[in-house]
Amino acid sequence: MLYNVSYNDPETRRLIEKDVGKVLSLRQRWKLNGSGSPKLHIASSSIQIHNLLVVDNSLNVCNIELREKGIIVRFRSRLQTYALPIPYYKLNIYKGRAEEYSIYRDNYFIKVKANRKPIHDFFKKVSQLKGGAGFTYVDDL
Repeated sequence: MLYNVSYNDPETRRLIEKDVGKVLSLRQRWKLNGSGSPKLHIASSSIQIHNLLVVDNSLNVCNIELREKGIIVRFRSRLQTYALPIPYYKLNIYKGRAEEYSIYRDNYFIKVKANRKPIHDFFKKVSQLKGGAGFTYVDDL
């Protein structure tokens, strides 16, 4: 479910925490060497997310926050901030040959460019937290 998190809504916060858990403690973030991703450039996305991104002429970027039971993908469109919480059991990550990661939850997906080493390191960290299953490598068509 895609949420508008621009405003402080307790019900939205409760639903997100139910999905992916609470924010990591300072000790956990320190142990993981950070809980946020570098800036990720969006290459393509599902139609629901694309319709939000296309109304804005700015650069399409997102970031990922690690949580106890999943991740949150955040991006901005116009003056609104949107969040896509993805629990680990629904998270699918595919790595293509074109230096690109695809992040899936049900019918939502975001493909991000991975042209720097910190991005690859972050996705390895996500894979380890998910359960060490690794990535599914797919050939680009």
